[in-house]
Amino acid sequence: MIDVTSYLWIVWLVIIFIFVIIELLTLSLSFMMLAVGSLGGLAANLLGWDWWVQIGISAILSVLLIYAFRPALLRSLRKGGDPSPSNIDALIGMNARVLSTVSTEGGLVKLANGETWTARLSPAVPPIDLEPGDVVHVATIDGSTAVVIPPERTTHA
Repeated sequence: MIDVTSYLWIVWLVIIFIFVIIELLTLSLSFMMLAVGSLGGLAANLLGWDWWVQIGISAILSVLLIYAFRPALLRSLRKGGDPSPSNIDALIGMNARVLSTVSTEGGLVKLANGETWTARLSPAVPPIDLEPGDVVHVATIDGSTAVVIPPERTTHA
């Protein structure tokens, strides 16, 4: 009869391989910690320890890595990140030129980055109509609409 525990090292290799593949797909570092923990189980197997000790070492090592090492690793990876705003955050405060009359009901503006957006006047300013050519600032983004405020009533014809 075949002793299944003598082939346990193959199971450990398959588990490690699966965790590495999942990590490459998710990039969360969680499955990498599980793969390293499973590597500890493989090492215990190669040292000839019992299967329950292998599983215990793998579980303890995985939990330690996930709760102790992963947060520090994620912090160090984010240190050199680009501090400039992106997406909607990059649009807040941007200048825009009115293309069609903007009021509290709507209108069109062309942002400084070249994008054309639907726009409406912010409720925080007195209700006025901004004419084509006026320069405005983006106060916030509401869905797909730029909520704008006039820096001052200046028309560029």
